[in-house]
Amino acid sequence: MKRLVLKTIVAAVAVAAFGIACAQERTIKFTTQNPEGHPLVMGMHKFADIVAAKSGGKIKVNLFPGGALGGDGPVISAMQGGTIEMASMNTSYLAGQVKEFAVFDFPFMFTNSKEADAVVDGPFGKQMHAKLDAKGLIGLTYWELGFRNITNNKRAIAKVEDIAGLKLRVIPTPINVDWVKTLGANPTPMTFGEVYAALEQGAIDGQENPLTVIAANKLFEVQKYVTLTNHQYNPQSVLISKKFWDTLSPAEKKIISDAAVESTVYQRQQARLQATTALETVKKGGMQVTELSPAEVEKLREKMRPVIAKFAVSVGQDTVKGLQDALAQARASK
Repeated sequence: MKRLVLKTIVAAVAVAAFGIACAQERTIKFTTQNPEGHPLVMGMHKFADIVAAKSGGKIKVNLFPGGALGGDGPVISAMQGGTIEMASMNTSYLAGQVKEFAVFDFPFMFTNSKEADAVVDGPFGKQMHAKLDAKGLIGLTYWELGFRNITNNKRAIAKVEDIAGLKLRVIPTPINVDWVKTLGANPTPMTFGEVYAALEQGAIDGQENPLTVIAANKLFEVQKYVTLTNHQYNPQSVLISKKFWDTLSPAEKKIISDAAVESTVYQRQQARLQATTALETVKKGGMQVTELSPAEVEKLREKMRPVIAKFAVSVGQDTVKGLQDALAQARASK
């Protein structure tokens, strides 16, 4: 038994040494829209540390949080062109490249993070990322942003009807525009980098995001009310430019792939820890927190069903069924 353990350790050391020996001096630019302190950026730091360790310092990952390299749309184009190597972004933005990604925008599909992990880490999540190859992007893993909630400056939202008339920023995709319209509100598509200023200037009344995003970006400074709707869960894709990826050796690809997977565990832990503290942060920041009653949540779900049915046609019934089957399997394994 001791010999087997020793052989395993020796083999692992040999593999690590081989990876270091095969790695070339490289620099990776890794960007996201969220600021320092956000769980996504914490995941980026962990990824950079792991890559440095596995490559013996030969592969350096430079981080550009807070949208320092531009909005998600321009970043996608830059990655396709090979001028930005990596990004972490909401899967919503990938629907413009591969229409099937809009399935992750369907409201009330996921009920908790555990089943989300099972879906994105399983065959369905891998199949979705594989569709990006032809678009010049490689999906390495999925990180967590969390469940989305609605904030605004006009009034507390205690019932579904309270949403009507509000001018809400949405991620610029058709389904997000549509579900906000369905609730009688006025959707305003906008990249996240513009949101704080738009709220501060009164150009929009509100927006919707997970509590960690609201807290990290200090939206409590420009918003009075938050309602815990938990209406949407968007996985965050960790992407690498295919142009850059194709220049890597197999050993370098393994270093980066393994680092992405290893950092995912840490990133999700941080996201879930901060989800609790973020609620206290926004309260301390002066926001009034409202939780919808079960009856109002069910009313909200009912309002969303026609939207889901409509977009199931354009996304593709096979993709919708694939997600529903993966969810059913995750729930059955509890």
